[in-house]
Amino acid sequence: MPLIKRYILDDLIAHLSRKEISIIVGPRQAGKTTLMNLLIDYLKKRGEKTIFFSLDFERDMPYFSSQMRFLDRLRLEFGNQKAFVFIDEIQRKENAGLFLKGLYDMGTPYKFIVSGSGSMELKEKIHESLTGRKRIFELNTVSLREFINFKTGYRYEDRLKDYFQIDTGAMGLFMEYINFGGYPRVILEDTISEKLKVMDEIYRSYIERDISFLLRIERVDAFSMLIKILAGQTGNIINLTELSSTIGVSLPTIKNYLYYAEKTFVIKRITPFYRNIRKELSKSPVVYFYDVGLRNYSIGRFGRITHLAEEGFLFQNLVLNLLTEKFSGEAMGIHHWRTKDKAEVDFIVDLGDRVIPVEVKARALKSPTIGRSLKSFINRYHPDEAWIINLTLSAEISYENTRIKFMPFWEIV
Repeated sequence: MPLIKRYILDDLIAHLSRKEISIIVGPRQAGKTTLMNLLIDYLKKRGEKTIFFSLDFERDMPYFSSQMRFLDRLRLEFGNQKAFVFIDEIQRKENAGLFLKGLYDMGTPYKFIVSGSGSMELKEKIHESLTGRKRIFELNTVSLREFINFKTGYRYEDRLKDYFQIDTGAMGLFMEYINFGGYPRVILEDTISEKLKVMDEIYRSYIERDISFLLRIERVDAFSMLIKILAGQTGNIINLTELSSTIGVSLPTIKNYLYYAEKTFVIKRITPFYRNIRKELSKSPVVYFYDVGLRNYSIGRFGRITHLAEEGFLFQNLVLNLLTEKFSGEAMGIHHWRTKDKAEVDFIVDLGDRVIPVEVKARALKSPTIGRSLKSFINRYHPDEAWIINLTLSAEISYENTRIKFMPFWEIV
């Protein structure tokens, strides 16, 4: 079966020479184990010693009963020689952060590469325990760029803009991605029925393992209903009290469920951007999904989207993912902006010293015109530039000394 090139692999390879623990986090079935196996193959070709453990394997569990038991196993294999130790599904180890901290602080000759799907333990308890001892790599499902390059055999890897402008098949691949998303196993299936079976298994595995077992949620049905409702409200401000009433669980439980869904890489909460708290809505978040295919599956639209203009919020979700990837190397935040007088801008990319307001239009724009909401933001904050992401139009105009760039979505891929 062909492999999909994941661009984070180069970053991980570069980090192998560092003593810090490399921690790979991300959604279930995003390809973390495959990525670890590629690192192992790379190291073996260089003559390095490696070993792989998984807390999903019953045979490996006894080695994690204590740090000394685990080190005894490593010394049996390698003595005191340099080696690379891979640990998969670390979220299944209780107090994983303290366990790894102890191993690191013992000053062994081993480099640890660790992965896990439940980020609540990994990104918080491990973050606290491993300050200065780790680097976290976030592996999401396959991006649009990775998908298009895979599907075209990497022929246009450095020329994707040209590919979208010239090749009539590009939009077909784009629609395939926006229907089915980026889970590797889904991508590799050829038929819609097989893609659906795989996505169904991924979703059930997430609910039954990460949610029911790892997070100890009692009302799994209520959690699943929440995901379906959020999928139907993608891109809209969510009302927590309304969600509580609809699902039949308490407001604190709804807040916990949202926290769990975010920390297990299913949803992203986009908070408001504000400088004037009195005039702008500052409490209600907007929810999007890490993977558009999972979002579609949750509301019965998996593989059934034919007209993007009818799915504006889905396109908006994709643009958010593209923006997140584009600015991933920078210290930034992405917010939404809505005022009490109903002016709204889809995304505000906050880069600290500057902001970029971004409007999303799921249609082929004919001419470069801007609306009241974007003008309102520009008048208030005077950004250097603003973006309007659409399906086809590439143009640039000026308003109040702000450059307004109209860009087809592929220009930010």
